[in-house]
Amino acid sequence: MQTLLLPARPSWLSPKILRTEVLAGLVVALALIPEAISFSIIAGVDPGVGLFASFTMAVTIAVFGGRPAMISAATGAVALVIAPLNREHGFGYLVAAVILGGIFQIVLGALGVARLMRFVPRSVMVGFVNALAILIFMAQVPELTDVPWGVYPLVAGGLVLMVLFPRITRAVPAPLVSIVILTVITLAAGIAVPTVGDKGELPSSLPMPGLPDVPFTLDTLTTIAPYAFAMALVGLMESLMTAKLVDEITDTHSNKTRESIGQGVANIVTGFFGGMGGCAMIGQTMINVKTSGARTRLSTFLAGVFLMILCIVFGPVVSDIPMAALVAVMILVCVGTFDWHSIAPATLRRMPTGEITVMVITVACVVATHNLAIGVVVGSITAMVIFAKRVAHLVEVSPVTDPDGRRTVYTVTGELFFASSNDLVTRFNYKDDPENVVMDLSAAHIWDASSVAALDAITTKYEGRGKTVEIVGLNRDSAERHGSLSGELGTP
Repeated sequence: MQTLLLPARPSWLSPKILRTEVLAGLVVALALIPEAISFSIIAGVDPGVGLFASFTMAVTIAVFGGRPAMISAATGAVALVIAPLNREHGFGYLVAAVILGGIFQIVLGALGVARLMRFVPRSVMVGFVNALAILIFMAQVPELTDVPWGVYPLVAGGLVLMVLFPRITRAVPAPLVSIVILTVITLAAGIAVPTVGDKGELPSSLPMPGLPDVPFTLDTLTTIAPYAFAMALVGLMESLMTAKLVDEITDTHSNKTRESIGQGVANIVTGFFGGMGGCAMIGQTMINVKTSGARTRLSTFLAGVFLMILCIVFGPVVSDIPMAALVAVMILVCVGTFDWHSIAPATLRRMPTGEITVMVITVACVVATHNLAIGVVVGSITAMVIFAKRVAHLVEVSPVTDPDGRRTVYTVTGELFFASSNDLVTRFNYKDDPENVVMDLSAAHIWDASSVAALDAITTKYEGRGKTVEIVGLNRDSAERHGSLSGELGTP
């Protein structure tokens, strides 16, 4: 008798995991509302545009993304890029740029841009995380200045609740409990403090799909293309860095290529629904993954669904949530996100100066520009320069002359590339060496054309004095590179 094999039940259907994912999605949805409205203001569009974008981004990326439990929505980084386009040409051009930016992201993802993440050093990653925590905190400062006195005890009470409540139970996320309790206290006591409703009017209906209101001409394409490409790069950089961070927190692997393509699909869908575009959100992702313990795509999907339900069905209730409650949640996220170990005196004493420098430069660039992508690029370039400078001094040249004085053997040890081979030509005694010179590269490796050009220059200098040079000991890769390039590059 043949046994019927039923498909395995998804892990998120487990009651415990399902409860965690649902409650995490609800907390994230609440945290998304003021952020989306704020980013809408930065982009110069109506609050509903940012909220719609957060809804479509979260729901779409939950299906097409490569990193489960990561939250994508309208972000400040994307808003900053496309704001000038909206200001100078109008909302239709902004929407068209979002769609084109999504197409660029799909192309870049298919070309393997995600593989570039392997070149991001750990010191840059630490700087990225620390800068992110600083930016999240700085975003809360306006909510703590020039506000009624009642805001401060509410924020303090929210922090105390979120620290102490997990000691009682973790069945319900502490941020959700804090938001509910502070809202009830504010309404019951009639405390006059800024609320979510003060940020802007919440939408009352679902978004409808449509084409951007622009002329479909070459002029339109040339106008939006630079903004779309910049948006694609910034969105991918922030999303891939966030995915890498979540990988480390959850000790799991994600498909970065699928995530890159998924970001493109999400932005295309968002554009056709009249949204402002977006990418991964580190703050809300930390709430979802680290604070609430979510691990599956369900929490991401529900964050988008709950966002629309909260806005359309429970708009009046959500509007009464005090901003102080959400500020307290974000401050706790800052504390949890910052890598405190990286600035501990014991760590700084052991860490190489170069790595500390890279971390500080990354943080400084991100905080100064409010652009995570710029900080990561500058930090990575700085790390590569420091690495190249360090490795350049690891090449050794040791000469040994035969007893009869007829031949000198130079043993070259180390990695030969543009930096290390730069002064290789000066390490040989062209004038006093005998007629036969041997360069033994058994303990070296040729990595680029600069090294081949340096070896050609050495050979040319000896030949100009009537001496012969023999290069021996090349490994297979070095021999192929030297054989194909030698004599074709000219003297440096």
